[in-house]
Amino acid sequence: MTSVALVHDYLTQRGGAERVVLEMVGAFPGAPLHTSVYDAAGTFPAFAEVDVRPTALQRVPGLARHHRWGLPLYAPAFSATRVDAEVVVCSSSGWAHGVRTDGRKVGYVHAPARWLHQTRRYTGEGSGGVAQRGLVAVGGPPLRAWDRRAMASLDVVLCNSTVTRRAIAEVYGRDAVVVPPPPALTPGGPERPVPGGPASDAPFGLCVARLLPYKNVDVVIEAARRAGVALVVVGRGPDEARLRALADAGGSGPPVTLVTDADDAQLRWLYRHAAGLVAVSHEDYGLTPLEAASFATPTLALRAGGYLDTVVEGVNGLFVDDPTVGSVAAGLERLLGTGWDPAAVAGVDRPDFAAELRRWVLGG
Repeated sequence: MTSVALVHDYLTQRGGAERVVLEMVGAFPGAPLHTSVYDAAGTFPAFAEVDVRPTALQRVPGLARHHRWGLPLYAPAFSATRVDAEVVVCSSSGWAHGVRTDGRKVGYVHAPARWLHQTRRYTGEGSGGVAQRGLVAVGGPPLRAWDRRAMASLDVVLCNSTVTRRAIAEVYGRDAVVVPPPPALTPGGPERPVPGGPASDAPFGLCVARLLPYKNVDVVIEAARRAGVALVVVGRGPDEARLRALADAGGSGPPVTLVTDADDAQLRWLYRHAAGLVAVSHEDYGLTPLEAASFATPTLALRAGGYLDTVVEGVNGLFVDDPTVGSVAAGLERLLGTGWDPAAVAGVDRPDFAAELRRWVLGG
């Protein structure tokens, strides 16, 4: 039997990339999972059942809880990591593809490193991103050179969407095969309301996103308020304080509830009872519309990026052309005013990710 090992940038968050890694773990049971740092409390509990092997960076105090502090450290850490397996699968949005191995190396690229190649979009224009922008200004050229060398070491490049495929071609000059991931959170598990959240009979919008500037969560909050719709935001991230202040500034208007610690049972309940998901960030793929659709909940999405692969207009959602408050507010009103066919929303095709991944990893 071919030995397989998995590698991921860092296991410190609960996001789409981490859900994809769990799907990879399911495709290759028993495979060790190498990563730079691992924060069991910060990521999905299911990783506790996985053979997670962090690098020596795990011993740096505080780094696992604040992984962005370590941006200059990940390239040398992965370059110093040797993985012994016949095939190494690198789940990467910046670093994991830099590991060394004598076996075949297959990259699953979620996106070219945003903070290296899309710095302004990733950090935003505010003061919170000054340190990262300064770091890229100083260290960006050698890190981009390292990034391209690491990408050239891959025998096969897989990716999540047609948009990412184009970005890989532009940044690295590599051709990639699109293997779209499935929704990882689906019906069938427990469902539980969020304490202090909306009632099941009160219409509300839902936004599930990391709290980062490029996710446009502030636009969603203002748009929901303008449309007169209650909103639940689920996510964590460095933009939390600003967004919480914005959420709390609504006065007597529709409530905005910011939930940073929702578990899967609570998220299932929110997907089940939301009137619609609002997803207007700049995404290379974006799993949340597929997750929402599995609960027959339609999505209002930005007509760009990976949402073009996961939202079928008029079937499981609608598009807006600009991530502005006015455009999103109008789109939200259209979304809630449309009579959706639950069977059609939930019936969007989903490929067998595990089987396709195994074909490329084990089939040579």
